[in-house]
Amino acid sequence: MRVISNRTLLRFSAGHRDAEAPLQSWRKAVESGSFGNHADLKTCFNSVDRAGKYYVFNIGGNKYRIIAAIHFNRQMLFVRHVFTHRQYDRWKP
Repeated sequence: MRVISNRTLLRFSAGHRDAEAPLQSWRKAVESGSFGNHADLKTCFNSVDRAGKYYVFNIGGNKYRIIAAIHFNRQMLFVRHVFTHRQYDRWKP
């Protein structure tokens, strides 16, 4: 699956240095897989949930959250937001 865009992950990591390694590890895991639906994602990322039309990934021991739009038919994942846990609690899908 292709991740669009790593730039969002890098920008977030610039302000949260301890997030860089887990975010890049997550990106590599997504890019190395092929997922047909939410159930396929759950086999690789046990903590992934749906929030409206988005998918929410817990990263770094639940310290960070990635909000993504996924087009399974095109094998593309669009990173919409990266939040700390506190920022995510204020987010509305």
